[in-house]
Amino acid sequence: MISSMTGYGKGIATNDEVSVEAEIKSVNSRFLDLSLRLPKFLLNKELEIRERVKSKIKRGKVYLSVTIKKGELLEKFNEIDPESVKYTLTLLKDIKKSAKLKDKIKLSDILLFQSMLFKDDSEQASQEMELVYQAIDYAIDELNKMRDAEGSEIEKDLRNRLASIEKAVNFIEQNANNTVRDYFEKLKEKASQLVADLSNNVDRLNLELALLAERADVTEECVRLKSHIKLFYDTLETPEDAGRKLNFIVQEMNREANTINSKSLSSSISHHGILIKEEIEKIREQIQNIE
Repeated sequence: MISSMTGYGKGIATNDEVSVEAEIKSVNSRFLDLSLRLPKFLLNKELEIRERVKSKIKRGKVYLSVTIKKGELLEKFNEIDPESVKYTLTLLKDIKKSAKLKDKIKLSDILLFQSMLFKDDSEQASQEMELVYQAIDYAIDELNKMRDAEGSEIEKDLRNRLASIEKAVNFIEQNANNTVRDYFEKLKEKASQLVADLSNNVDRLNLELALLAERADVTEECVRLKSHIKLFYDTLETPEDAGRKLNFIVQEMNREANTINSKSLSSSISHHGILIKEEIEKIREQIQNIE
């Protein structure tokens, strides 16, 4: 099964004190482009969070937002450490005395040392990180469910369009030989009208006409196009990095379709060639959204 690059997911993890909410959405992109919006205290965990997301999402422009609520406050600080506050105040007084400053010590001066003012509860922080990872994992799972569901619909559409292309190629194969023979006879008739006596040049004329008719033969192009279609089907069954591979296959299909159209000698073959081109273009648009 193939997956779309478009989706949305939301995950929530809670305990008695903390609630973590993660939201993630993704849109089309040639590569994985990950944007994070995290609380300040999670910034030192950004690399770990990025690696966690990369392990589950391969392509797309992805936006991940994490919010943490403690009680009624978002991102509430840990409990104040009174001893650290006293030490900070003493330190500021010593600095003021050494520098012979007369300015009063303000709260804003103390808050410059805020990293020292709060208790470091590593056990609580570890529990909170477990909740963060749980919420992110839930959100990614929901995102991937949506991406897989949309990918399934895209696959159905692609298979229908491939069937239309196969039908058109079969028509071209069945009618191409007759068209070439008719073209050969018409060329021969026109040449006979232009040359009064062909008795001495009939072999050379037939050779030249045969070469012209051979240039209009699309058998090889049809064989290669059907081979590309088979490879396309196979790739749908093995979705690992399917988007990039399918894009390359479509380029090759389009090349063969262009050649068939340029060699076309009848309106019916031209019409089917145009149909093939139209379906290929619609397929190209669809696969831009495949992971």
